[in-house]
Amino acid sequence: MKTERARGMPLSRRRFVQGLALGGVAAGLGWTPGRAQVLGAPRTELRGTTFDLTIGELAVDFTGRRRRATVVNGQLPAPLLRWRQGDTVTLCVRNALPMTSSIHWHGIVLPADMDGVPGLSFAGIPPGGAYVYRFAVNQAGTYWYHSHSRFQEQTGLYGPIVIEPRGGERHAADRDYVVLLSDWTDEDPERIYANLKQQSDYYNTARPTAGEFLRDARTRGLAAALGERRMWQRMRMDPSDLADVSAMTYTYLLNGSPPAAPWSGLFAAGERVRLRFINGSSMTFFDVRIPGLTMTVVAADGQDVEPVSVEECRLGVAETLDVIVQPAADRAWTIFAQSMDRSGYACGTLTPHPGLRAPVPALDPRPRLAMIDMMGAMAMADAMDMASAPMSADAGGGMDHAGMAMDHAHDGAASAAPVLATGPEADMRVAQPRTNLDDPGVGLRDNGRRVLTYADLRTLDAPIAPRVDRELTLRLTGNMHRYLWSFDATRFSRAPPLRLAQGEQVRITLINDTMMTHPIHLHGMWSELEDEDGRFQLRKHTLSVQPAQQLSYRICADALGRWAYHCHLLYHMEAGMFRELVVA
Repeated sequence: MKTERARGMPLSRRRFVQGLALGGVAAGLGWTPGRAQVLGAPRTELRGTTFDLTIGELAVDFTGRRRRATVVNGQLPAPLLRWRQGDTVTLCVRNALPMTSSIHWHGIVLPADMDGVPGLSFAGIPPGGAYVYRFAVNQAGTYWYHSHSRFQEQTGLYGPIVIEPRGGERHAADRDYVVLLSDWTDEDPERIYANLKQQSDYYNTARPTAGEFLRDARTRGLAAALGERRMWQRMRMDPSDLADVSAMTYTYLLNGSPPAAPWSGLFAAGERVRLRFINGSSMTFFDVRIPGLTMTVVAADGQDVEPVSVEECRLGVAETLDVIVQPAADRAWTIFAQSMDRSGYACGTLTPHPGLRAPVPALDPRPRLAMIDMMGAMAMADAMDMASAPMSADAGGGMDHAGMAMDHAHDGAASAAPVLATGPEADMRVAQPRTNLDDPGVGLRDNGRRVLTYADLRTLDAPIAPRVDRELTLRLTGNMHRYLWSFDATRFSRAPPLRLAQGEQVRITLINDTMMTHPIHLHGMWSELEDEDGRFQLRKHTLSVQPAQQLSYRICADALGRWAYHCHLLYHMEAGMFRELVVA
């Protein structure tokens, strides 16, 4: 099957590139490629306190092939909703689809029955039915909304939210644009999911090649190259396993526009431009930069942070970042968002004049996972020395990395935590996870640019959960070959709810026992990330946990009800990395 896919790859890639070109042609024929936005001309923007939203379908063409998208009020992305902090909003959502639907207000703190998760918050919105969401808006910043019904988010049901602060913006800007990144596929998401279940690397076009081996042998020596390959093979792991779904099927969009017909936003030289980045994708981490411009990050997940200037930032699925740029030159600038696996990109343009375009940079080289992504705090050099050493495998076929522990490890190593046995539900575990927050992640390390990390971000406000009444440790687990994902090696269908008492302040520690980065989202409550010394650092609604990394954060369980707690990689969530959390 792998040979068959490899043989078909050139055709798929040609169709992908051809499709981008056809997007503009389709518009001329009356088919709007996702209703591409140009020159900052606003998509439909809805303001006020009462909103009427209808979930339905729309014919779109991003690749030269007509497909049906799931949309709100006939738009992809859905309309921009502008609220004001302190208001109470009422949103009547009607469902014109032939199946149950829903809308979840991502990152918004609200009552459980307003959260929009079928089976937990409510029964869902039936075909032809409606649901009225009503809640007070007690926060400000950049957020988004999306379906929480099967794969509707993948087919287009997502949109931005901007909440104006009660006292005005802390950082003034002359222009203010939402930049919503997403991934579109012409394939039925059910087919994508079935492909992943059958062959987890189905969409991975970057597997190590014989040419790479020869290059490594020339540059590093034959023994080192052989040792590294032997190690990966013995562990049955793949150093190219960065993203489950790639540009082999995805077209990456910026504000609903493909790269061939990019969105543009106007500015005048010297103006301060606020860009509200939202990763509304289903499965894609984006590395974002504007070549030639410094971005000053002023908010993360809607919360103001101490300003920090960077050249590039990784935006995890469901995360938001507000940045301010100040283009001094009277020329166009490219907003460039490449996928973490470097298989494709989304782009847009900041321009002083209609029609100007800036060059689009080449994709960075495709990265490879390193030993730090598999063994955490163990030194990479030591791991290489062990490449030829025997390694134990349990009856379930997983690799026991605890048996590879060394007497010396990197600074920042976590104390060894109890580890789960590997087996059918978890094919890997990490004995010494790393706790450092200053790693930008695979593909961004030492790339010559100033890259944002969690260590750079500090929330300006005081913590909501200043104490710790209780501790809870969860491991992020999976069996990549079977495409099973879970917390503590237990899929959602087999897992009891996590239960917290109302008012408890709980430290949750997540340990990533997999080689993939997982964006973890807890509904209804803020997650307050701690630094390596246990001090409050950053308030977020979604936290990306890198491979072999341990993160700790506090929550205040002040929201009664049943809440969703899950990985925001859509196919991981559907494959089991989901828990119910009950506050009572």
